Amino acid sequence: MEKTVSYTTKNTYITLNTLTPKTKNVWLAFHGIGYLSKYFIKYFKDLNAEENYIIAPQAPSKYYLKNEYKYVGASWLTKENTLTETSNVINYIDAIFDAEQIPSDHNLIIFGFSQGVSIATRWITQRKINFKTLILYAGGIPNELEKEDFDYLDWNSSKVKIVYGNTDEYMNMERLKTEKNKITHLFQENSEIISFDGGHEMKPGIIKTLI
Repeated sequence: MEKTVSYTTKNTYITLNTLTPKTKNVWLAFHGIGYLSKYFIKYFKDLNAEENYIIAPQAPSKYYLKNEYKYVGASWLTKENTLTETSNVINYIDAIFDAEQIPSDHNLIIFGFSQGVSIATRWITQRKINFKTLILYAGGIPNELEKEDFDYLDWNSSKVKIVYGNTDEYMNMERLKTEKNKITHLFQENSEIISFDGGHEMKPGIIKTLI
């Protein structure tokens, strides 16, 4: 018999630069599967440090990569007990958001890479988070999301950018067609699709163009 308990836990997250009155953009950046936030955040180091403050949450489920027991990666979710795990992750992100106390006059940029796309979109829709820019980079949008989940947004002040590499091994023609159909259904004309030469990878040069 499978049972469930509730308990208190702790988790880290990483920040880059300093939140000051000169900060213009606050990034909440969700890494992909196999990353740790302390390494993932380095992709944002070329952004103007005075104007950009980056917050990188850490996926809670860590594991050894490549069976070498040397390098560690992490995963946000699996198909096992997904609803409960999603709730746990969203509560963790809420705690980060509360701790950081982001001023309302700053531009909030939500960034998800690969598996981080599913976390970013589920969090903003469940918590009705207003953002300046939502960047969905090389990842799939959860199938359960509907256009109505984004109706709370003012599309005059919010925008969505979808980014993918034209040789991404996870984004074949069939998958890309499915994702483009989702994008059209969910965001209508309020989104922009950007492709680059490359595969399933983070491109620091691309990030600077997305603000």
